Amino acid sequence: MGDRVNLPDDRERNRTTVTDGFFEREIHLSRSATASFLRDLADQVENDTSLTLSSQEWEIPFEYREPVEVEVEFAGGREAELEVEFEFTEPRGGDELSVE
Repeated sequence: MGDRVNLPDDRERNRTTVTDGFFEREIHLSRSATASFLRDLADQVENDTSLTLSSQEWEIPFEYREPVEVEVEFAGGREAELEVEFEFTEPRGGDELSVE
């Protein structure tokens, strides 16, 4: 199993690899496609601290550290909304002290 989590309709093409700056996309998926995406993501999170999210046009390879922040937000009212956000943070580099 690789470290790639593909969004539905993913095909091998020349993709833009995003490794710097700001990038945001909102994607609307069916229940089935959402479940499949979340299973793939869960498998990668369980197996390693690196993953790659991708679509037809872009890919984001990412190394992260624990813990993963999970935020749950609910807004009730006329059109209720539930939001679940996962935040992966890149590893700290060289901050740890060691004695050898």
